[in-house]
Amino acid sequence: MAHIIVIGAGLGGLPTAYELRHLLPKQHRITLISDKPEFTFIPSLPHVAFGLTSLEKIQLNVEKLVKNRAIDWVLGQVAALNPHAKQITVGDKTIDYDYAVIATGASLKLDAIPGLGPEGGYTHSVCNPHHALLAREAWKEFEQNPGALVVGAVPGASCMGPAYEFALLADYVLRQKRLRNRVSITFVTPEPYAGHLGIGGMANSGKLVTQLMQERNVELIENAAIIKIDAERICLADSRQLPFKYAMLLPPFCGAKFLRDVPGLTDAKGFLPVLPTYQHPDFPSIYSLGVTVELAPPEPTPIPSGVPKTGQMTESMGMAVAHNLARELGEIEAAPVTPTLGAICMADFGDTGILFVANPVLPDPVTGKRRRAFAVRGWWVSWIKTAFEKFFLAKMRLGMSIPWFERLGLWLLGLSLTEPMSASREQNLEMKKTGGRVQGTLP
Repeated sequence: MAHIIVIGAGLGGLPTAYELRHLLPKQHRITLISDKPEFTFIPSLPHVAFGLTSLEKIQLNVEKLVKNRAIDWVLGQVAALNPHAKQITVGDKTIDYDYAVIATGASLKLDAIPGLGPEGGYTHSVCNPHHALLAREAWKEFEQNPGALVVGAVPGASCMGPAYEFALLADYVLRQKRLRNRVSITFVTPEPYAGHLGIGGMANSGKLVTQLMQERNVELIENAAIIKIDAERICLADSRQLPFKYAMLLPPFCGAKFLRDVPGLTDAKGFLPVLPTYQHPDFPSIYSLGVTVELAPPEPTPIPSGVPKTGQMTESMGMAVAHNLARELGEIEAAPVTPTLGAICMADFGDTGILFVANPVLPDPVTGKRRRAFAVRGWWVSWIKTAFEKFFLAKMRLGMSIPWFERLGLWLLGLSLTEPMSASREQNLEMKKTGGRVQGTLP
């Protein structure tokens, strides 16, 4: 019997725990660990900040979800990980494991820029539920006394979708409340151009984003490095200063502290390197998925930006991890798989939106191309995102990871979450397990 712990109960951890329970016989023990009692549908947090939905509507109680599903539940913050002894410390408890799946999500590097963040700084974010609620309270005050609004991201930030969503939802909300003429909106981004999204090569995304910003009278500042923030101004590296009354800036992400504390486990940012199976190359008992995975940017940019790790990418990593772990335990006979890392990002702007598709996010290392990459604008994007939110929450309530009909839908769209590794790739994998690393490569 093996004991598998899954650390993190978010978009990656909870579905992965469900999939592991589906694939593994009951004699294998699964423990889900998180420092938060709720599962939160993170993509909807911008709506929480504007009061378009309540936080309670996008949260579920994890203990109730896993009860009677043969998944043990531990609420607490992981203080330490010992991959040599295969132990973690949660509060005053030490838990032994045979395999650990790291799905901790994003830790925010709010010390990257002086003045960044809602606690100890002057800006807001929508990266976690607490910050979304703080952003909501500040937005209520802003509506009573409006002024300049600055939205965007600092150098090193990734997953730019929420920033675009926040800026254009702000425009929509302000127009609905007849306040738009009292608010200037500036969007500042480290991307070389709007719509780059940290990956480049996204066909028409740059054109669509730029057109929409122009239509909505949003000033666009591209290829910009924010270096300091004070109570009223955002300072750029080129000496420009942007006055603001309200600012929402995405921070860079980093790995959780308990991961960074382990020598040789992570890179300098706290992200975990992975083999194509998403197993750690030096600690084979550790698998990882989601934001915590180390992925190299597909192209250099003048100002650093991170690779986005969207919900679909995270799910695909989780499905690959569950399959490969079940294979490792001898419970399934099949080739190892690797995640396809395709991404569908739905950015809702109120009365319109943009659907971004990159399949895969990381281009083929030989050709430098993706199988598919495009962006489409339409009013229906808002409807689709709302429908997907309800669908995902329903899956979590029912204890499902990726049901057959979702897999079928992805297949009809020419997408899949995982793909088998070839025999030659398996041989290479065995070699890499003894000394090699794979950073953002594809099979």
